[in-house]
Amino acid sequence: MDIEQEYDLFVIGGGSGGLACAKQAAKLGAKVALADFVKPSPLGTKWGLGGTCVNVGCIPKKLMHFAATLGELRHDQVEAGWIDTQVDSKHNWEKMVENVNNHIRKLNFGYKNQLLRQDVKYYNKLAEFIDANTIKLTDNKGQIETVRAKTILIAVGGRPSYPENIPNIQNLVITSDDLFWLQENPGKTLVIGASYVALECGGFLHGIGNEVAIMVRSILLRGFDQEMAEKIGQYMEEKGIRFIKGSVPDMIEATEDNKRKVTWIINGQKQEEIFDTVLVATGRVSDTQKLNLDKVGVKMNKNGKILCSADDKTSVANIFAIGDCVEGRPELTPTAIKCGQLLANRLYNNGNELMSYEFVATTVFTPLEYGCIGYSEEDAIKKFGEEKITVYHSIFKPLEWNYFEMHSGESCFAKLIVLNDNRRIIGFHYLGPHAGEVTQGYAVAIKMGVTKEQFDSTVGIHPTCSEELVQVTAVKGIDDAQKEGC
Repeated sequence: MDIEQEYDLFVIGGGSGGLACAKQAAKLGAKVALADFVKPSPLGTKWGLGGTCVNVGCIPKKLMHFAATLGELRHDQVEAGWIDTQVDSKHNWEKMVENVNNHIRKLNFGYKNQLLRQDVKYYNKLAEFIDANTIKLTDNKGQIETVRAKTILIAVGGRPSYPENIPNIQNLVITSDDLFWLQENPGKTLVIGASYVALECGGFLHGIGNEVAIMVRSILLRGFDQEMAEKIGQYMEEKGIRFIKGSVPDMIEATEDNKRKVTWIINGQKQEEIFDTVLVATGRVSDTQKLNLDKVGVKMNKNGKILCSADDKTSVANIFAIGDCVEGRPELTPTAIKCGQLLANRLYNNGNELMSYEFVATTVFTPLEYGCIGYSEEDAIKKFGEEKITVYHSIFKPLEWNYFEMHSGESCFAKLIVLNDNRRIIGFHYLGPHAGEVTQGYAVAIKMGVTKEQFDSTVGIHPTCSEELVQVTAVKGIDDAQKEGC
């Protein structure tokens, strides 16, 4: 194998973090190359440049969530006076997927053009280490070449994991790697898992008219505020999504008509049911298995996640890693992008700023959306002590919900967690419409150390849901959270 090129920086992985670092490094004058190769899912699904978020994550998820939201507004449209709105109209899965996939392909093409314009060499090839400075690249025809680089960045992200107790499971189920590219409606679906991926996918599948059951082993949204998680689950159940709690699948089998018979045990009793599709969303694993990291001395944990210092350096001096494949990093696109840009600045622009993972805002796009910043109530109590914090809460109803009587028993929820000594807001939690837009607006203030009194002194915009956060005065454990009036 002849060595053909040598680079200042070689990036392995064309997701959000890898692309951001490559483009920023090239902008700063480095000679940069990037390799990205999508290994098909067990069912053969594959996609283009851009990583999980663009192809099988945030982008298609948000578009399908929006499609479901539009359908759920049909009753409201009737009550708001719109004529000829058909509340029982059917959803066209094929039309939705066609438009979603076309948008993704535009993004794929755009990323290639961006790399070309910034003189970043793009290799659509599978990369693995030969030594700390040498990479072997293999294309889809088995052709091999090698390149060398002074600095190498690993940004390979992760892929869905599968339960290990069920024979042949990878051929019997789909994951989020498949769902957004399915050419036919998945029909009656069992979602296995309690992650945000499980709840988001189960939510929009139900929203477009599918029968959905979600099988949960223990708690919903582990790692998130559990009061908010329970309220999300309650809302989804009230909307008609069935939860099978305290259970995991014992067996999944294909039927003669290509459906899936799922067996599980609950309260000592065997249960079974037929589904059109089983979607597994029980977690993700770092996509590092075939990089040959052991050979070059890059240390990982037992799950394949790379161990890095605060400056993103691995156990090998010239090899760095960012994003979902790194131990202890949040699995979020925006943090990977920011981390990649900061790394490039440190490497090629004498920068010294490290990525901060404190008070990062995020949103879960469940049927009732959930936005949060900072500490959950459980984590705040664990770190500071229950007597050192005050929790403010508010139950409220969006004005727009008053058109439709079916909203009468529904409510949204806001919660602020405040340190007693300096009154800093260390936890922000909002459950309601447009949670991403609401939460992003408060992210700067929370990051800068805003206090409860500064929130109190802010005049809200009326009538909005967001104003609830600057008006909340009810103290949890003392005052009723239910808001009265408009």
